[in-house]
Amino acid sequence: MNRNEGNGIRERLLAAIPLTDKIRQLNGVSTAVLEGGDGPPIVLLHGHGEFAAVWLRVVPELLKTHHLVIPDLPGQGASEYTDGGQLDAEGVLQWLDQLIDATCDSAPVLAGHLLGGAIAARYAADHGHRLAHLVLVDTMGLAWYRPAPRFAIPMVGFMARPSAKSRDRLFDQCFLDREQLRQRIGDSWEPLMDYALDRVRTPSVQSAVRRQITGLGMRPIPPADLARIDVPTTLIHGRYDLQVRLKTAEEAAARYGWALHVIDDCRDDPAAEQPEAFIHAMRAALEPA
Repeated sequence: MNRNEGNGIRERLLAAIPLTDKIRQLNGVSTAVLEGGDGPPIVLLHGHGEFAAVWLRVVPELLKTHHLVIPDLPGQGASEYTDGGQLDAEGVLQWLDQLIDATCDSAPVLAGHLLGGAIAARYAADHGHRLAHLVLVDTMGLAWYRPAPRFAIPMVGFMARPSAKSRDRLFDQCFLDREQLRQRIGDSWEPLMDYALDRVRTPSVQSAVRRQITGLGMRPIPPADLARIDVPTTLIHGRYDLQVRLKTAEEAAARYGWALHVIDDCRDDPAAEQPEAFIHAMRAALEPA
């Protein structure tokens, strides 16, 4: 699949999402950002190997009350490093700081999924004053990243030999019921699957994913850094997650006094598998104390 085909798939995918697709130059990254809506800002960061459109099932409801900012992470999706872009962890955190500067008129809710959660938590440790709330969804960074073998083996296979077959083998472990999810997503399912395959076949994307997992997601964030997070923090976690076990979230909630919402009937992506429950957890987190 060539670059033009990949862009065509992305255009079909974004046509179903009621947000404006923008390109912003942020810390040496030509950043694709979906934006729209009025109200307090929410920044949503996707997981490793993903892209902004994976949030599509929760966009319509959040858009009713908030200004949404949903970027492709540096080097992933349609966000490309340009001259001067920094590939290390510090560069990604500086990118996030500039994203908030460029898109948010007030302190945003910062929500991150998997790798996006690790990035959000690392940012909040030193920039909590810039945030209204931190939401960590099945987040990496709270312990060593050690997915279950039944997930890790197909993940490695998909990265090494990306094909529709290896993709589906992996996604069978990402979702509790992939076929049911396909039916619920409807016409957007095929573009989602095609774009995921196109991205993992792109060498620059694979490189960015590997570097960011190594630098930001695989190792646990030092407990002293997590203890410095002084912004209200909520954990949302799928009960049957095979990447980051529920026990990790339970231990972090107890240690740091963070609220924990466990979402039933899903694995590592509550926003995709159980959007109504995810929205309910988000609303509960953002209600004034």
